[in-house]
Amino acid sequence: MSKKSKSSGNGNNISINGQNKVSSYNNGRTTYTNYNMSDAEKAVYDYAQNALKNDISQINVFSPDTLKNMQSQINAYTQKGQDVINNTYTPQIASLKNDIASRFGNLDNSSFLNNLNSITNKQAQAESSLAQDVTAKQNELVSDELQQRYNFLNFMNDLQNQVNDNILNYVSKTATTSNNSNNNTSGGTNFGKYLSLASTILRNGLS
Repeated sequence: MSKKSKSSGNGNNISINGQNKVSSYNNGRTTYTNYNMSDAEKAVYDYAQNALKNDISQINVFSPDTLKNMQSQINAYTQKGQDVINNTYTPQIASLKNDIASRFGNLDNSSFLNNLNSITNKQAQAESSLAQDVTAKQNELVSDELQQRYNFLNFMNDLQNQVNDNILNYVSKTATTSNNSNNNTSGGTNFGKYLSLASTILRNGLS
């Protein structure tokens, strides 16, 4: 990337690849500076500003679709856990009944009741553990959703700050070039990596 800085008695200019990026002029003791955003820079900057404006106030508010999706995951998680419990203890109870009936002819005896209580107690403990796991899963889903939102807004804030820093960097150069006419340099800024990542978001949108 080629960069040219020019200074005159009336002001300074910085151009990049033929595009005038920063221009300034003096009026008495006051210097007025204008930074010319490219279309890409403006699109990214506006996107970041709009995202911050629209999303910050709603960051902890879940839409009906989001809540529905979470509940669907909770239901699936709960059903899977319940299936494991049923597949574990239902056959045990059935086997116990068959064993006691074949040996004693009926289920009205202490051996059956004692063994049945042992199985049902373990089943109740499993049910209690599942309920705790479901609550933990729900909290995890909420936490993950919020973290994604916080990460996105943090990125938007960093992106906006980087654009601002980029502007200030160029504007400051107009001050330093006031005593260096026709000074040709080459270099770059950190904005490129942010612009590339942000462009991907602009192309693909948010899921």
